[in-house]
Amino acid sequence: MESKADRSSSSFDAVKWLVVFVLIAAGVVGNQYFNAESLLYRVLALVALALVAAFVALQTERGRRFATLLKEARVEIRKVVWPTRPELIQTTAIVVVFVLVVALMLWGMDSLISWLVSGVIG
Repeated sequence: MESKADRSSSSFDAVKWLVVFVLIAAGVVGNQYFNAESLLYRVLALVALALVAAFVALQTERGRRFATLLKEARVEIRKVVWPTRPELIQTTAIVVVFVLVVALMLWGMDSLISWLVSGVIG
């Protein structure tokens, strides 16, 4: 009985995804068709279509899993300890100095190899 419910749910999910695709296609085609209209109206229509498409997509199994993933990611982001401003400035300075040192070393090696090759080739 469960597999029958899963099959009907997945086939209904396919219909929902088709509706999402049609809404997105209608937005793209409508935006080109009404290109003479005000940009504000076209943007508002696209936002409205995107919201409806997102709502329909969130009603599917994959959409529900995606919404759960977003909620869990938000919880994890709250656990992050963000650096203070002095820590950020110090770390950025270290990275910039390191990049400059490596760039100078690569430039020096490139110059040396170029000089050696030009000496051998003549």
